[in-house]
Formats: sequence, structure tokens, C-alpha cells
Amino acid sequence: MTEELRQRAVEVFLAGVAAADPVASTSLALEELDLHAVTRGRVAVLAVGKAAFGMTEAAVDRLGSQVRGADVLLVTHDEAVASGEFQALRSGHPLPDDRGLAAARDIERRAGALGANDLALVLISGGASALLPAPSAGIALADKLEVTRQLLRGAATIHELNAVRKHLSTTKGGGLLRQLRPAGVVTLALSDVIDDDPSVIGSGPTAPDPSTFVDARAVLERCDVLETCPASVRKRFEAGVRGELQETPKPGDPIFDGAIYRIVGGNRTSVGAMAAACGKGVEVEPEPLEGEAREVGAMLAARFAAAPFRPWVAGGETTVTVRGGGTGGRNQELALAFALEAAGSSLADRHDWVFLAAGTDGRDGPTDAAGGVVDASTIRRIRSAVVDPVAALQDNDSYQALDAGGALLRTGATGTNVADVAVFLCGG
Repeated sequence: MTEELRQRAVEVFLAGVAAADPVASTSLALEELDLHAVTRGRVAVLAVGKAAFGMTEAAVDRLGSQVRGADVLLVTHDEAVASGEFQALRSGHPLPDDRGLAAARDIERRAGALGANDLALVLISGGASALLPAPSAGIALADKLEVTRQLLRGAATIHELNAVRKHLSTTKGGGLLRQLRPAGVVTLALSDVIDDDPSVIGSGPTAPDPSTFVDARAVLERCDVLETCPASVRKRFEAGVRGELQETPKPGDPIFDGAIYRIVGGNRTSVGAMAAACGKGVEVEPEPLEGEAREVGAMLAARFAAAPFRPWVAGGETTVTVRGGGTGGRNQELALAFALEAAGSSLADRHDWVFLAAGTDGRDGPTDAAGGVVDASTIRRIRSAVVDPVAALQDNDSYQALDAGGALLRTGATGTNVADVAVFLCGG
């Protein structure tokens, strides 16, 4: 029963991934927009993110002869599987690297060559923020890397992280749109953030930015990194707070007049597809999963142990406060915490359930796993392999523990990214 449920849980997960297919979602959006009628000059396609190949494939197919090969630029991560005949610039993720810096400068150069009769079709998907680093004057890429590392260790949320990065960049927070003007700008985004906020997706390169230097500095304070972050970052934020630097463009700025921004898919779409794959009687979590991954995992296991069995699906994005030196990701940590809590509850006496937590991009943290799939025997199998699951969780070493228990989910890169999803299936 458990193996059958495991396979079924993976099928449900893959149904959610399929619902975020970048080719289909981008094609539909372009069909509705009909860009043939809105430009008289060149069309430049600038695609950045984990779904860059699929989104570009749809755009080029739809626009046909309006797009020259020389006007197409893709920036994606190393694991992205190529499609079509497109060449892509590869860049670092989740931490930016020099390749991403070179890609950002290439995009900025292309933006500056567009005129008022031209159109920039900007295709944004998950990972775009890290893949396209463009540090502001006086900020080295190493400085941005260091403050990003410190914020990740300090459990900064995606909104907080992006508020900081937007104020250290020339492209984020509406900066790319500034550079693309006076050309027309159409942005299609495959959202990897839960509330589909354009200012957060990819750090909002073509969207208004409601955050300020004051907000960004407050994030450093909350995460307790204001004194440990690079001096150049601290100096820039202090100057920004004093009003000595230009702010990112805000909602209502005339620079956004006539610009088009469309969300073509997101986490809730995938969760809906997963619910449909589960069939009747499924419970859809009404709110996104957020908070410390290990706490969310334990909470869910306790909840399912106390409630009548029924299938359940959810989406969201938890966080991990790194305290140890192990390897893992937020979904693996969530799954391991669920298994540990389940082992001490009534779920331990039942062998007709599985719990899956995974990233829709097929990659969870700096590992080759998408997440984890656990059941009532997972903790026993981990201990049989002479691995202490409690110690592993404390050391943020969920990857080793789940691997020892045969509970890792490996899918490879999926070509899309709409944050994380979870599913609980039961036999009765």
C-alpha cells in the first residue's frame, strides 16, 4: 500500500508541475495579447529564469518572423535542459556569479540599443533574481553575495531578500524597465512567489517597487546582519536613507505608463491541478505554507494524526534558519520533521499514508533532490542505516537522513518554477 501511495503522490506532484508548463502558459498569454498589433519595429526577447527555454520557445513560435535570432537572449541556470535551437547564457543559482554579471551587462547593452518603435518582450521565471546580478556603483558582486548569504542564514523571507537586492542593483526593482525605455515593454511572468506580487518575482525588474532604502536597511537590522554585512552595502543604505541616492521607481511613476505586465502561471494553479489529480474529498490548504520548515512539518504531522484521514494538498514556501553544517533544503527539512513527529504519534501505527514536499523546479536547496517523500517506516529505515534523524535535523542535514531512509525525491530539472508544493495521501 505504501509504495503504491508513494507512486501516486509523485504523480500528483508531477500534475502540479505540468500545470506550470512554461510553453503552454506563455503561448496562451501571447495569443490573448496579439503583439503583432503593438509594435512597428524590432522585437527583442529577453528571457531570464529557470523556465527561460520554454517561455522563449513559445514566444518565438508565436511571433515568428517578427523576431530575429540576434534579438533573442536567454539567461538560465546550469541544470536547465535546453529546448529548441536556442543558445543560453548560464548563470549561478541560488548564489549569483560572474557569469550572471556578464549576462546582466549584455541585457543592459541590448536595452540601450532599443528605440521608441521597438518592443522588449521580457520573460521572467523563478530564479531570475539570482541569475541576473547587476550591482550598483560601488558595490562588488562579492559584496552582494556576502549579504545574500548572511540574509539566507538569518531566515530572510523572499520579500525581505528582494527588498535588499533591489536597492543594490541597476536592473531590479524597475531598473531594467528604466533602461528599456523609450521602447515598449511587455513582461510575462511565471510566478515563483506565493502572492504573485510583480515587485517580488525576479526582484521586479520591470515592475514598480514599493520598498525603500529604509525598508531594506530594516531587513538587515531584523536579520541581525547590519554590522556584519560588507561596509559598502551598509554605506549605500545609509546614503539611501538620507535621500542622497535615487530611489527605485514607485507605483504611479510615469515610466510605467503603457507597459504591460501579465502573470501567466503560479503556485495556486499548480495546487489546483494537484487537487484535481487527487479526486474527490481532497482538502486544499487555504493559506500558503510559510514559516520555519521544521516547525511546519511537525505541525502538519500532529494535525493529520489528530484528524480524520483524507488527501490534502498545499503550496507555499517555508524557510530554514541554518544552525548546522549539514546539507539539505527547506522541503527536505519539512519532510524529515514531518516523519519525526509522525513517528511519535498515532501515524506510526498506520502504514497507509505518505507525505511529499518538493520544489516545482526539481531542485531543493544546493542538492540534486526536489524534496522528500516520507511514510511511517522512514524514521526506522534511517536509524537502521545508523543515522540519527534527530541529530540530522538539528544539523540541517536532512539530505543525508532522507537519503539513508530512501526518502529523497529526485526528478531532475523540470523546466519551470512556481515555488513549493506538498501532498498527503492516505489509504482510508
